[in-house]
Amino acid sequence: MDRRTFLKILGAAQFALGSNTTETLPTYRVVSSYSPDAKYGMPGPYPGKVVSVRSEKCIDETSGKVDVPLVGEMMARGICELTGQPQPAEAWRSLFEPADVVGIKVNCGGRPDVVSSPEIVAEIVRNLLGVGLKPEQIYLYERFQSQLDEVNYTPHLPQGVQIIGAEKERGDNYLYDPATYVEVDFFGEEDTRSNLMRLVTGRLTKIINVPNMKDHGAAGVTGCLKNIAYGSFSNVARSHLEGGTGHSARLSGLAGKSHTYSFIGTLAAVEPLRSRTVLQIMDGLRGVWHGGPFVASRRFVFYPKRLLFGTDPVSLDRLLLDIIEAKRKSEGAISIWDRSPAHLSPGGWRERDRDPNVNILIREPGHVEFASRLGLGVCDLSKIHQREIEL
Repeated sequence: MDRRTFLKILGAAQFALGSNTTETLPTYRVVSSYSPDAKYGMPGPYPGKVVSVRSEKCIDETSGKVDVPLVGEMMARGICELTGQPQPAEAWRSLFEPADVVGIKVNCGGRPDVVSSPEIVAEIVRNLLGVGLKPEQIYLYERFQSQLDEVNYTPHLPQGVQIIGAEKERGDNYLYDPATYVEVDFFGEEDTRSNLMRLVTGRLTKIINVPNMKDHGAAGVTGCLKNIAYGSFSNVARSHLEGGTGHSARLSGLAGKSHTYSFIGTLAAVEPLRSRTVLQIMDGLRGVWHGGPFVASRRFVFYPKRLLFGTDPVSLDRLLLDIIEAKRKSEGAISIWDRSPAHLSPGGWRERDRDPNVNILIREPGHVEFASRLGLGVCDLSKIHQREIEL
């Protein structure tokens, strides 16, 4: 992509954002000097293919203890089924080489209850070492160092594996690349740029994305797409107005508005993030069915007890929409597709955290389909091929 390429998402057309609602999308300017990789990158070599591996015994719901050997078996079955290789070592070598520098994009937002499980991360690292990578060639990364510190992956990893947060303090910018960014003005905010992490542009050759199965108050769900997009760029929370006082309150009629519908996919499509993200492993040992991406109450934690594998983030997220929707329905909660003003309480965090029938933002689960329009993957359920394995 040329440094000064302008990306106008599917022109100036209007797209359906939900039931009886249409809106003109923002105009995004994407600045990047990186070109697409001809071999890898989302949706990767297996578009529309998802492998689900489930085991009732993989985690104890009372203690939270993970059965490490069983998770290792789940990982082995999933990666072999995805790649078509008979042995795990061959499966990992089909995607990674000894010379690679690999980033593992974890999710720590739901700490301490629902994060990218250290047991899964450790198993990924073990398999990368088996490919021939040295520990120093492996990086765990997240936006906020404080969240990484709270989860504390270090005891689970061999010495030498790097753990990096882009922001030691919220708002730090020096670990973001000033030459690779997306510029867009959503609400007249002062800072209209979101920059990609320097680690992604300057160091990593490949990325493994390890999101959780989580509800999200703005996006509907936070899965593969949101984890890799919002977790790799700066200044992303500006895409929605939750209400309250100050600047938000002065924007009459906009409280509760979110641009996650188009912003998530736009960020995920930026090079080199798109080309370097070669594997998606969705951690569904635990999940959050309301109040995400955080865990407001353990009441909203549930246990899907499964892992999803793919190279196509859209297909995994399309299945995640149904997983979260089904759980919410079983709990008597409103749909993630609900856009009714009757359920909207902008700025009402405490109310939302008590009541699963309250939204603080208009959810945009349509961001998954929008990402498919950018070529990031397959969203049509009739074209998604899911292989289910029960252990």
